[in-house]
Amino acid sequence: MPSLSPVRPLALVAHNATGRPNSSVPEMPLFHLFALLDEELHAGFPGLWLALMAVHGAIFLVGLVLNGLALYVFCCRTQAKTPSVTYTVNLVVTDLLVGLSLPVRFTIFYSAQGCLRCAFPHIFGYFLNMHCSILFLTCICVDRYLAIVQPDGCRRWRQPACAKAVCIFVWLAAGAVTLSVLGMAAGGVPCCRVFTLTVFEFLLPLLVISVFTGRIVCALSRPGLLRQGHQRRVRAMQLLLTVLVIFLICFTPFHARQVAVVLWPGLPRRASLVAYHVAVTLSSLNSCMDPIVYCFVTSSFQATLRSLFRRHSADYEPGSGEAVAHKGFKGSSHHILSTGPRALTQALAKEPEA
Repeated sequence: MPSLSPVRPLALVAHNATGRPNSSVPEMPLFHLFALLDEELHAGFPGLWLALMAVHGAIFLVGLVLNGLALYVFCCRTQAKTPSVTYTVNLVVTDLLVGLSLPVRFTIFYSAQGCLRCAFPHIFGYFLNMHCSILFLTCICVDRYLAIVQPDGCRRWRQPACAKAVCIFVWLAAGAVTLSVLGMAAGGVPCCRVFTLTVFEFLLPLLVISVFTGRIVCALSRPGLLRQGHQRRVRAMQLLLTVLVIFLICFTPFHARQVAVVLWPGLPRRASLVAYHVAVTLSSLNSCMDPIVYCFVTSSFQATLRSLFRRHSADYEPGSGEAVAHKGFKGSSHHILSTGPRALTQALAKEPEA
C-alpha cells in the first residue's frame, strides 16, 4: 500500500475543511481534503475503517435490491404516472446512485490511493445525491400534503409537467451547489456559506416537513370526516413521520458535525475525523430506509409487490392456477384474481392515490 507520508500534512487539516479561513491550509479544492479523510481514517483507525467498510457493503447490497425492485414496480407495473410517482422515481434513482458509488469509493482507495482527482467522482456523487435525496423527500411530502389536505386549490401545481420541471430544477440546483462548494479553496470557506447551505439544504426542508405533519394531524381531528378520507390522511401523516425519522437518523448527524466544526474549529482532530465518517455512513443509510416511504406514496405499491411475490410462489405450487380459476365464477372481484396478477396490478393502478 502506498505510503501516507506525502499526504499526512494535508490530512491534518482536512477535518476542518469546512471551518473558518486559515492561512495555513493550502489553496486547493475542498474535495481534495474530503478525499484525504479516508486515508487518515485508514491510518489512524484501521479497525473502524474495516467496520465501516462492512457496513457500507451491507448498505450497497440491501439498497441495490430494494431500490431496484422499487424502480421496476414504479416504472413497469404502475400505470398512473402521478407527481408523487415522478418524485419517487427520481428518489429511487438517487438512492441507487448512492449505493453504486460505495464500491467505487473503496475501489479507488485501494487501487489509486493518493490520486486526489480519482476520488472526485465518488465525493461529487455522494454530496449530489445527499442534496437530491433531501429535496426529493421534501417534494414527496409537499405533494402528499397538497393531494390530501388541499386537493382542489392546488390541482394545477400537481400536474405531471410541473413535477417533471421541479425534478429537473432539483438535479440542476443540487449539481450547481455541489460543484461550487467542492470547488472552493479549502482555506477560504467562510462560516456564512456553511450556515447558508445548512439552512437551505437541511433546516428549511425539515421545517417544511414538520409544519405539514402538524397540519395533517390537525386535519385528522376535523369532525365529519369520511372513513376513506380519514385513512388517506393517516397514510399521509405516516409518510411525513417516516421522512422526519429519516432526516433525524441519516442527515442530522452530518449537518450537525459540519456546523460544530465551523463554530468550534479547535475540536480534537481524531474525534472530528470519526464523527465525519460515522455521519457519512448514516447519511448513506437513507438508501435503505427510503423504501419505507414508497409504501405510503401510492395505494397500489404494496399490492403490486404482493402480487409479484404471490405469482413467484404460485409458479412452484402445483394446481394453484386451477384453484384460482375455479373461484372465478363467484363474482367480478374474483374474476380479476382469476385472470392473474397482471390484471390485479392494472386494476389497483387505476385506484386513486392514498
